[in-house]
Amino acid sequence: MPPANLTERQEKWFASVRASLERETGRSMTEWVAIARTCPETGHRARLKWFKDTHGLLQNRASMVLGEAFPSQMHWSEPDTLIEALWTDTASREIYEALDRAAMTLDGAVRTARKGYTAWSRKVQFAAARPVKRGKVMLGLGVPADIAPSLETPRSESWSERLTARTLLATSGGVDDTVRHLLKAAWQNA
Repeated sequence: MPPANLTERQEKWFASVRASLERETGRSMTEWVAIARTCPETGHRARLKWFKDTHGLLQNRASMVLGEAFPSQMHWSEPDTLIEALWTDTASREIYEALDRAAMTLDGAVRTARKGYTAWSRKVQFAAARPVKRGKVMLGLGVPADIAPSLETPRSESWSERLTARTLLATSGGVDDTVRHLLKAAWQNA
């Protein structure tokens, strides 16, 4: 079941993945859920690999099935639980909260959570943040990296490929007018 905090575009995407599941695989969601419960693996990534190797079901569909088969496990349809689990360090939590306040003032912004990062979207994702060592936060933005000296091109991030710039934030005070301006520019691109 998809989370309640989705953009209209994300809601349509979830509906299309669900609708095409039976049509393209010949099995209903109920049948796939029953299959998922037979998986010998216990970790999410291992289950995804098992689905692909054993049944040819790829990540998006497999994740949707696993979310229904194992709803008690931490899943991105429970954003508050994911946020609590991710942002445990006091310093990084303060930075996240400052970012969240800034992002959520933008019209139509929607917050979503994953195990490894928290993201903000409008039509598409425009920003994401993840804690890094020693109470710092990596902020990814959907803007060109060359528009501000504090930005760099991401090397390897797990969030959307639309986020083409990133910056390291060391304090909640680092969410200043420059960062708020960059968030707004990224929001405008979404």
